[in-house]
Amino acid sequence: MKANTRLKVKIAKNAGFCFGVRRAIDLAEKIAKEKAEVYTLGPIIHNPQEVERLEKQGIKTLEDPSRVESGCVILRTHGIPFELHKKLEKNKSISVIDATCPFVKRAQNIVKQLSTDIESKDKTIILVGEKVHPEVIALVSYGNGKCVVVENIKVAQKYKGSGDINVVSQTTQTPKNFDSIVKELKRRYKTKVHNTICKATLDRQKSAEKLADNVDLMIIIGGKNSGNTTRLAQICTVKTKTYHIETVDDINEKWFKNIKSVGLAAGASTPDWIIKEIERKIKEIDLR
Repeated sequence: MKANTRLKVKIAKNAGFCFGVRRAIDLAEKIAKEKAEVYTLGPIIHNPQEVERLEKQGIKTLEDPSRVESGCVILRTHGIPFELHKKLEKNKSISVIDATCPFVKRAQNIVKQLSTDIESKDKTIILVGEKVHPEVIALVSYGNGKCVVVENIKVAQKYKGSGDINVVSQTTQTPKNFDSIVKELKRRYKTKVHNTICKATLDRQKSAEKLADNVDLMIIIGGKNSGNTTRLAQICTVKTKTYHIETVDDINEKWFKNIKSVGLAAGASTPDWIIKEIERKIKEIDLR
């Protein structure tokens, strides 16, 4: 790419770590300095590069909680199943640090309340989200068997239940998907809506979409296992050519041929140091 091309690189107003993720990372780093045995059950956030950086500080990621007999266990930002949380708390040899995102914790509390209070005890809880996502698995566990996961409008159309329903959302869902499902359910059932999509997710989605309207190419930065990052890519793909990458190694110089402007957006679990690395790399390509 010639130097006089002067590719414009713009970063979305809201990109990278949200409050909940920053809180969890700061907490993990603080604990790692104080204790010898520090674990997280599953990755603390959905960003492989940041998880690897934390592992170098002695924070080990474990998928199987039965392997933890002692030490300090940090609960991931997505939360963990209710019964597992209780089991860990009962083990006197383990110190439990809850790094669950406050917005996820709020959604858990809402699901728990809806499954136990008198007014809602007979109502099904429709949980809008991805069945296999750790946050959704944890949310379902708070529902006392009353949760039905609905991923999209097609699943909502096939839903056949009886009685009134409550609707709750995975915190990183898009309003478009959530609203379409709510509309479909309201058409057939008496429905009470509890919108638990977090503000940080909305802010990142809105700023990415706005930027995508004004550039030739969008680069979405973050873990391929990150639900909120994946949804940024889905939103921007509708607007312009979009690539979802994790690191600078994923960049292909051919993407920038005949491109005058590129936008960078990042999920709530993407650290600033990765965003800056990618920004530098793109600017270096522009000067070749």
